[in-house]
Amino acid sequence: MHLIITDAWLAKSRAVYLSGTRLVVVGFVAALALMLVAAGMYHWVFLKGAREGWPVVGSLVKLVVKDEFEQRDRFMRENLDVMAKRLGEMQAKMMQLEALGERVSGLAGVNPNDIKSQPGRGGVLVTGRSLTMEELQATLADLDKLTDQRVDLMTVMESRLFDQKIKKMMVPTQQPVLAGTLGSSFGWRIDPLNGRSALHTGLDFPAEPGTAILAAAGGVVVTQEYHSAYGNMVEVDHGNDLVTRYAHASRVLVKKGDLIKRGQKIAEVGTTGRSTGPHLHFEVLVQGVYQDPQKFLTAGQKLPQVPTVAIVQPTAAQAAQMPRPK
Repeated sequence: MHLIITDAWLAKSRAVYLSGTRLVVVGFVAALALMLVAAGMYHWVFLKGAREGWPVVGSLVKLVVKDEFEQRDRFMRENLDVMAKRLGEMQAKMMQLEALGERVSGLAGVNPNDIKSQPGRGGVLVTGRSLTMEELQATLADLDKLTDQRVDLMTVMESRLFDQKIKKMMVPTQQPVLAGTLGSSFGWRIDPLNGRSALHTGLDFPAEPGTAILAAAGGVVVTQEYHSAYGNMVEVDHGNDLVTRYAHASRVLVKKGDLIKRGQKIAEVGTTGRSTGPHLHFEVLVQGVYQDPQKFLTAGQKLPQVPTVAIVQPTAAQAAQMPRPK
């Protein structure tokens, strides 16, 4: 490209030759300069018009600002919707975790109100910067993950504690006669009827006729019959080849096949069968072998084991001075 430049009187002229490369460079420089000038003018006009309230410029500024606010509001609403959904999920998980905590604390023997109480907090306030949306979402994600782990852990704990509680409820640790005292203990003794040495296969609990006989543990009634030696007898199977036997009852309140709970009244004290007076004869058998019931009762009550409790019979003079039961 040839360019000829002359003055106003055509006295002088100058020829300029531009190749293709130079023409592109000159065009690019000219366009860049024009863009910079236009941007500066635009910025100056809009700022001056916005500050001084020019009618046309002010309206344009309001439109631009309104569009920016709408975009920002749309962005905030979308993020708030996401945050609200995450918050709802977290609230549901926290309610699940709280319910699990109450159940687990109940199984563990802990008062749920002690867990709900807020611990003391305090200290010097050291302010920091506000969290960004990304940091807040990351914190919620970490809290969500931690909550899932706590729920899984509490579920496992509840399962194990419930299993332990069931096993404990199936072990005969409940005192079968609350108002009775221990008479003859487990072991060898002089038989009260024939005066010979004989093995006493259980515990005797002397009590007034009609006194409630309670199930030492939960289970199923497997025998309810009259036995020549045991009299009115009830046998309860607690699983794992563990059976308890209640003998000499005056009245039986359950029948074979009944599912009973720990501490449930199943019979009343009497003196049926081979007996010298009203009492409960209580036995524990494991795989058909007699066990000392006192070990189970002592373990349940967390009391020092007392292998033998002697009952001293009063003389006739002392018995006359003792108050009669009402």
